[in-house]
Amino acid sequence: MATDSRRPRPPVALTIAASDSGGGAGIQADLATFAAHGVYGVSVLTAGTAQNTRGISAVEPFSPQFIRRQMDAVFPDFRPSGVKIGALHDARRLRAVAAGLRLHAPANVVLDPVLAAKDRSPLFDPAAIPLLRRTLLPLCDLVTPNLPEAEALAGIPIRNQSDLRLAAGILADAGPRAVLIKGGHRRGAVVRDLLFDGRRFIDFEHPRSTSRARHGTGCTLSAAIAANLALGKGLESSVREAIDYVERAIEAGVFPGRGWGVPDRFASVPAGRLTPSTGRRTRARRTPSRKRR
Repeated sequence: MATDSRRPRPPVALTIAASDSGGGAGIQADLATFAAHGVYGVSVLTAGTAQNTRGISAVEPFSPQFIRRQMDAVFPDFRPSGVKIGALHDARRLRAVAAGLRLHAPANVVLDPVLAAKDRSPLFDPAAIPLLRRTLLPLCDLVTPNLPEAEALAGIPIRNQSDLRLAAGILADAGPRAVLIKGGHRRGAVVRDLLFDGRRFIDFEHPRSTSRARHGTGCTLSAAIAANLALGKGLESSVREAIDYVERAIEAGVFPGRGWGVPDRFASVPAGRLTPSTGRRTRARRTPSRKRR
């Protein structure tokens, strides 16, 4: 039997996000997703929510000082190889997280720029969006906005595929190594998620699910990407496998309350439904004059 000192160290991923008392999103969703991927999860809480499957009734943020204390406790000991960032509440908490990232300089930072919950309850002060672009995006390896979040962060309306690529380019210019704009808010039988890695665009297409087990899907996706990166997988593979994982989890979703269902993060639905859209990989073509309009 191996002694404790010889036991292999598990891969570790950190989630910096708010707590969901209903267990469907936030820290709880992230830690379940990490566990499902065989990754040891650690956490830094930015806020607590009074929440169930129907919505949020209250939000209580933690102090910036306590957020920094958590980061300073976790990073030196666990040395996470993947970091997922979720709800940050406001500018003060954002600055605390950014300062901690600059100090500890982790790899594989994935930002899910949560602006509102599924019931549209605000989870981030919109006045702090310019600060997020200026301060946090340059510290991230990947940012994963949905369509409304991408519009808010890029500062342009997204009406078609050309606008989508333009927004991805604008966000990439703000500093992150890559941008994944999720297509779930667009209409149609097929969902198209767009990944821009700074050199090329990659479309991922998958059938739209009719299941209502969609509470916490954004948290789950970004956490799954962070877990895959922590396991040493490349960016494109991490994104592809995470999208497929979320689709399977939605199809096997559970309904523990009387409102929205949640993805089953430990589902064993057969994989393989998702494939990258062939013929849609192109070189990035970004026009400065268009991006500054």
